Amino acid sequence: MYTLAWMVVGVIQEESINLTKWIAYVQSRAKYAQSTLRRFHRWLHNDRIKVNQLYGPLIKKALEGWDVGKVLYLALDTSMLMGEYCLVRISVVFRGRAVPIVWRVLSHRSSRVSYQVYKQLIDEAYKLVPKGVKVVLLADRGFCDLNLLKHLRRLGWHYRIRIKCNFLLHYRGKCLSADEFHLNPGQAIYLRKVYLTGEKYGPLHVALGWSKDAKEKWYVVSDEPVGVDTFREYGLRSDIEENFLDDKSNGFKLEESRIDSAEGLERLCMVIGVATLYLVSQGIEVVRKGRRREVDPHWFRGLSYLKIGWRWVKKALSMGLRLCKVLRLDGGEDPEPSMASRRDQRRRLKYSFEVVCVLV
Repeated sequence: MYTLAWMVVGVIQEESINLTKWIAYVQSRAKYAQSTLRRFHRWLHNDRIKVNQLYGPLIKKALEGWDVGKVLYLALDTSMLMGEYCLVRISVVFRGRAVPIVWRVLSHRSSRVSYQVYKQLIDEAYKLVPKGVKVVLLADRGFCDLNLLKHLRRLGWHYRIRIKCNFLLHYRGKCLSADEFHLNPGQAIYLRKVYLTGEKYGPLHVALGWSKDAKEKWYVVSDEPVGVDTFREYGLRSDIEENFLDDKSNGFKLEESRIDSAEGLERLCMVIGVATLYLVSQGIEVVRKGRRREVDPHWFRGLSYLKIGWRWVKKALSMGLRLCKVLRLDGGEDPEPSMASRRDQRRRLKYSFEVVCVLV
């Protein structure tokens, strides 16, 4: 635990994965820097360290205060690391970003993974989310597997999952691919009581939409009745992509770690996960106390909660200010929604109301 704490402090201070630079933040009896570096490497390659078992209590504690009346959106996605490894992660969508819950790293040169790879992650995430809260899983086209849909039904979870254009839909006695429902730009079609594939699994609901500004159509399957909000909900899935970006070039620079094993990268993701959870919690506390503009130069919130927390830590360490001691993800409304500019906000509102709804 001491080694983990030192590594978390190191990655926050240096803003990068650089084991040698982390040494300066370690307080131990080791006399030589090489001894501390070896300690980091031993930790990263220690088979007895099970990341999800150690990280789980932290994220579970942070989610304890989630408002039962607020939906908990989880995003399932993958990200490639150095072209050699595939990171499979489930994250909680939170105020424009996502915070990791469980993950796995595979030695796998493709971002596409089978249900067998991530089904255990689903069960592990189920143990960590608050009981009594409505959970909705969001996922892209590569995850629309009937085994996953059946798994989510057993857990009592809901879902908004994108399907491919050639996915077979059985509707009103006809078997059509999703692409055979012809759409014009700006139109949406909502199908109720649809059955999927040759297995005729269902009944489910499908939202077919093509925004005027989008290059491709969205076909989203849901276990609940669909409407314009279905596209908004599915769109929250992109927040996990911002989470992956924070892991890489926009934050911790994970791909510069030079760790060449799936197990080592999986434990390194735990260091990043703890740092992310702490910095987001710190950002929440700064906004709650009305001190955001001390570190965010924008009139409206222009930084993510992670970046706000990160800048506050830097400010606190240089000026002797207090840091938060509680890990917390509040499920309430965002008191300061992000907005790059008034023009951007008007564009988003216009985009939201230009969809033409066609009920079938």
